[in-house]
Amino acid sequence: MAEKDPRSETHKAYFIELILMLSSSAMQQLGKIINPITGKAELNLEAAQATIDMVEMLEAKSRGNLDRDETRLLTNTLTSLRMNYVETAALPAKESKPEAKAEPAAPAASPAATPAVPPAQPEKDPKFHKTYG
Repeated sequence: MAEKDPRSETHKAYFIELILMLSSSAMQQLGKIINPITGKAELNLEAAQATIDMVEMLEAKSRGNLDRDETRLLTNTLTSLRMNYVETAALPAKESKPEAKAEPAAPAASPAATPAVPPAQPEKDPKFHKTYG
């Protein structure tokens, strides 16, 4: 029996990781997964379509060079991404925007515990009034 090239197993692991990473990215762009940086579900159909197109390109460029498991992963991932894209794009505009994660309301403070400091007044145009001292 011929010995397997150790790089082959590493390349297989990297390929699987790449497909899973692109899949997660597309699902995040479709608003199906919360963005870990902002803590909100965000919808960006154009970016999702570009990510799905990249996975399709990988399928076309690697056709005939993948083993059965890699081919199945790629096929299943593309099917899932396409179905989620169609489902999300078909929603009416207001429904397709995922709701932001609601922050719990702060408990109301008792009047005795509230300091007598008035709330800060916002500047009229703060982005153009920066001082350097």
